[in-house]
Amino acid sequence: MTGWSLGLRTGSDGSLQQLAQNGVLHSQNSFVLRKPSKTSLSGSREKERLLPSICRFLVRRQVGMLILVAFALLAFVAGFSMVNKDDASRSSELDFKDWFENSTYHLSALLPRKVMVCGENNAQLPPPHALAMTEAKDSTTFPDPCRNFAFSPPPPGDRRRIGPRPCPVCYVPVEQAIARMPRVPSASPGLQHLTYFHEQIPMKTEPHRGSAFGGYPSWVDRNASFDIKESMTVHCGFVKGCRPGDQTGFDIDAAVLKEMEQFHDVIVASAIFGNYDVIQQPKNSGEIALENVPFYMFVDEETEASLKNSSLLDSRNRVGLWRIILVRNVPYSDARRNGKVPKLLLHRLFPNVRYSIWIDGKLQLVVDPYQILERFLWRQNATFAISRHYRRFDVFEEAEANKAAGKYDNVSIDHQIDFYKKEGLTAYSEAKLPITSDVPEGCVIIKEHIPITNLFTCLWFNEVDRFTSRDQLSFSTVRDKLMAKVSWNVNMFLDCERRNFVIQAYHRDLLEQRAHMQVVRRSHPPPALVRDSSSSKSPVRRPPKRGRGERKSNSRRHRKAGAGNKGSSATF
Repeated sequence: MTGWSLGLRTGSDGSLQQLAQNGVLHSQNSFVLRKPSKTSLSGSREKERLLPSICRFLVRRQVGMLILVAFALLAFVAGFSMVNKDDASRSSELDFKDWFENSTYHLSALLPRKVMVCGENNAQLPPPHALAMTEAKDSTTFPDPCRNFAFSPPPPGDRRRIGPRPCPVCYVPVEQAIARMPRVPSASPGLQHLTYFHEQIPMKTEPHRGSAFGGYPSWVDRNASFDIKESMTVHCGFVKGCRPGDQTGFDIDAAVLKEMEQFHDVIVASAIFGNYDVIQQPKNSGEIALENVPFYMFVDEETEASLKNSSLLDSRNRVGLWRIILVRNVPYSDARRNGKVPKLLLHRLFPNVRYSIWIDGKLQLVVDPYQILERFLWRQNATFAISRHYRRFDVFEEAEANKAAGKYDNVSIDHQIDFYKKEGLTAYSEAKLPITSDVPEGCVIIKEHIPITNLFTCLWFNEVDRFTSRDQLSFSTVRDKLMAKVSWNVNMFLDCERRNFVIQAYHRDLLEQRAHMQVVRRSHPPPALVRDSSSSKSPVRRPPKRGRGERKSNSRRHRKAGAGNKGSSATF
C-alpha cells in the first residue's frame, strides 16, 4: 500500500496530520510535542467514545428490561433441562413428541385460544332419479320371504376349520330391499342440529394424550359433549378447517373433495394405510348397486405407490370397483390409527350421504349393499348396526386379551380401563339386558347419517384419539352415556351373521409369509423314502378292514379249536 493511500486512510480516521493542516491543532499544546504513537492515540479516542455510549444505553429502561428477559430465559432453560433429566425414566414409554407436549402444556394454557364453530352442513336434495328409484314400487306389493325364517345355529365344529364361521341369514331380493328404503330420514332423538369446533392452531391445555387433528378437547369439553341437547357443537376431527380434507390434515385433492360432496343414498367405504392389507373386490352386487352405489377406498402414499408398482391402479384411479382416494398429510404415525378417521368420521367426509357401510380393508363384501341395509337397519328400525364379538362380551376381558396379544402397550390400556372404572364401568352381566354385549367386532359398521349417529361416532373417535386406538375398549362407554340421555340403541347382531356377508382375509404380512413358505416347500421338496430290498421281495400283508360293530377275531381261540378237532379225530 502506498504512502498516499495510507495518508488518506489515516486522514479519514481524524489523524493529527490532517488536523494540523486544517489549523485546528496549535503549537502551544504541550501534548503535541510528545508525538505519541498513532495506535495508542486512536485507542484512547475509541475508549473515550465507547464508554459514554455504553453508559447512555445502560440507563435506558428498554435495555434493562431486555437484560431481565434474557436472564429469565436462561433460568427457564436451566430448569427445563433439570426437569428433562428427572422425568427421563418416567417418559420412556412415550415418544418425545408426546412427552414434550405433556411437559409444556401449561405454557399453551396461558395463551388465548381462538375457537370457532363451523356452520351446519345443509344436505343437498336427492336427484330426481334417486327418488324415482325408491318410489317405483311399494314394499307392500312384495311377499315377505323371511317371515317364516327360523334362525339356525352355526354348523357343528370341523377339525380342519378352527374358529367362528358364518350362519344362515335371510335376505330379501334386491328389488324388494330397495323398495323398503325409507323415503325420509329417521328421527334423531334429542339432537337435531350438530356443528363442529374449528381452531386454526389447536393448543394442548391439559396433560393428556390427543392430537392437533382432534383439537385437544378438554375434560370439560368431553363431559359436556355427553349432555345431549337440541343443538350441540363438539370436537370431531378436522379442527383446522370447516371443510374436512382441505388443509385440515388427512388432506384430499380439491377435485376429489367435490366428488365426495355429491349426493348418494348409499356408499361403501374402506381404507388401507401403510400398505397393510390387500384389496379385496366386492362380489354379488346387483346392477342397481353397481350403477348407484360408489365404493371408496382411502389409501396413503405408501399404499398408492404399491398399487402403481403392481399395475393395479388404472388411469381413472380405480382398482376394480374401488375408487381410490389418496390421502396426504396423514395426522398420525400409526397406520391403524389413521384408519379410524374414515371409519368413524365418514359423515364428515361425505356430508350428503344417507347410508354408509364401512368394512375393513382385509374384508371382501359378498352380498348386495341394499340387502345388507335392509336386513340390519331397515327391517330392525335401527340407525346404527355393528356385530358383537364372537367370543368376548366384557370390556375387562377384551382389555386383557389385547394385552396378551400385544395389540397396544399395557400401560396405556390399563390407564384407559382404570379411567372408565372410575366413571362407573362395570363388568357385563345379564343386568344390562337388552344390551347383549359391551364388545363389538368393529370391522363392519352400518349406519344412517343422522345427527345422533353422527354424534356417537364423533365422540367414539374422540375417545380413540385421547386414549388407545383399540376402539373396542371405548365403544360401550360412549354408547351407554348416550343411551342414558336419549331413547336410542345400537343393533348389535351376531358375529356369524356378519361373516355371512363379508369374507375375512389375512393381513398382507401373513399372506406374504404363507406365500414364502409355499415357495420354500416347492424349491426344497422332502426326500423320497428309500425302500429296503428285503421288504420289496416279501410285502407285508395287511388284514382287511373290519366293518363297524364287528368283533376282533381271537386267533388263540381258533387255534385251540383246531387242536381239539385234531385230537378228536385221532380218537376215532
